[in-house]
Amino acid sequence: MEPQLSHQVTDSVATVVVRNPAKRNAMTAAMWRSLPPLLARLAADPAVRALVLTGEGATFCAGADIATLQGSTAEAQGLAVAAEEALAAFPKPTLAAVRGHCVGGGAQLAAACDLRLAEEGALFGVTPARLGIVYPASSTRRLVSLVGPATAKYLLFTAELIDAGRALRTGLVDEVLPEGELDKRVAELTRILVSRSQLTQAAAKEFADGRTDRDAHWADQALGSGDTAEGVAAFLERRQPRFTWTTAGRSPRGRRA
Repeated sequence: MEPQLSHQVTDSVATVVVRNPAKRNAMTAAMWRSLPPLLARLAADPAVRALVLTGEGATFCAGADIATLQGSTAEAQGLAVAAEEALAAFPKPTLAAVRGHCVGGGAQLAAACDLRLAEEGALFGVTPARLGIVYPASSTRRLVSLVGPATAKYLLFTAELIDAGRALRTGLVDEVLPEGELDKRVAELTRILVSRSQLTQAAAKEFADGRTDRDAHWADQALGSGDTAEGVAAFLERRQPRFTWTTAGRSPRGRRA
């Protein structure tokens, strides 16, 4: 099988699978390039309300295919950063489902997701120090925001792998599941995510990511959406709400020019 990113949409959840089993799902240059346009299509699809990123088989992603570094290291790193930023900017909830190794570029992708669930036995590492590569500033800041400066320095300075338990304690992952339970928990959590207000989620994602210039925008969206009235009515009537606001067709991340 050629290395590739595959995807499917089921019950409003898009699942993107990293497939390069011969190299523990390492990301090739072509795979890095293909991720941003794939994410753009899924973001524009009104049928998609959440996204799961995972790896084929027993490994999440062992990083970048080192062969892609033999040409221009800066170019290869640029591809990885562009993919990471596209994932971080995805306007709907994103979840990394991690088994096995989540290392290097794989850790970059996982960190760019909103949530990270891991199976017991998963291993995490940020490994540029093994190759003499300067880790991107944006990726470093994202790592620090997740685990704090001390753990980020440990991971970056040593390039050592940490287990799922330590990843949980440091905030690198949100939940650790027993072997065989990850898929069930991912399905349960995504069912919850897709049932909630996209308006709330999209605004919260921007605020949590540090945007400070969109308060008025989101206040206007809330006033015109009808989601709040529907949520209150559903609560009083003891039924599931039918939220209608959607990110599809908008530019909800409001990227700066």
